[in-house]
Amino acid sequence: MGSYEDLLTFFEHKLEKQTFGYQPDELYAPIRYTINLQGKRIRPILTLMACELFGGDKEEAVSQALAIELFHNFTLIHDDIMDNAPIRRGQETVFKKWGANIAILSGDTLFAMAYQYAQQARAEILSQTLSVFSKTAIEVCEGQQYDLNYEKDNQVSVDEYIEMIRLKTAVLFGASLKIGALVGGATKKEADELYDFGINIGLGFQLKDDLLDAFGDEEVFGKMTGRDIITNKKTFLYLKAIEVADSETRKELTELYNETNIHDDAKTTRVTDIFTRLKINTAVNKKIDAYFDSGMKILKGIDINEENKQILIDIARRMIDRDK
Repeated sequence: MGSYEDLLTFFEHKLEKQTFGYQPDELYAPIRYTINLQGKRIRPILTLMACELFGGDKEEAVSQALAIELFHNFTLIHDDIMDNAPIRRGQETVFKKWGANIAILSGDTLFAMAYQYAQQARAEILSQTLSVFSKTAIEVCEGQQYDLNYEKDNQVSVDEYIEMIRLKTAVLFGASLKIGALVGGATKKEADELYDFGINIGLGFQLKDDLLDAFGDEEVFGKMTGRDIITNKKTFLYLKAIEVADSETRKELTELYNETNIHDDAKTTRVTDIFTRLKINTAVNKKIDAYFDSGMKILKGIDINEENKQILIDIARRMIDRDK
């Protein structure tokens, strides 16, 4: 089974050989731009890994890995429009560079392209893989809608937030692994267990993303830090702070999230100061570790080669112990 680095090199080579349209250039240039922004490619690598984990040939999983990566980039293009985000992976977002209308069309085209790759699975697993892919696509959209709803909802609970990020983020990690496992010849039970492993790791991944958004180095993180605070997103950090704060601090934090006449930098500084005082960083890291441990427990119960299992554990740790 290949290492993350080996599989990344393999996948990048396959990605470079793909043709992502020609004309009209206004439609396809943003797609090529997005694909070439050099993301971490964790999701397609998980698909390839899961295939090899069960003795499959990674070549057979390439189309599914490409489908996962294109779908992920479609979500990023549309998310950036909805979040009015100026930076992605250290570069201008598609909608900032080309405008929202072109970004919507390019994202929609990426979505269709993703399905073209997804339907290339071999006949005996095609129905299963497309079912996983379609269900995941719907759930990601559901999660995004909840995310938008919660920007204006002051009664969001921690449990509601966790369910939102499960849908918006974690299910794609689970699907990446499950589809790869099916290609590799896993049983339904094994594929389902690997999916559950991916859900837990995906939840930890998103919580780390929340933490980096508030406290990360923007140049390293590749996105504008403090964006969640500026746009009043009720992340785990905010909800945990509301939960543990005294009444005076809770009032201050709530007012900051409802205040419209305050400079972005001042708002970010004051909110992160509150997070620091309340030791929210510690609470987030404990939650991340709990999801990692849950994932490891699931993985331990799957009867697969221990050496290969360790490679998957290493990439899971990489997803959580990161600074970007």
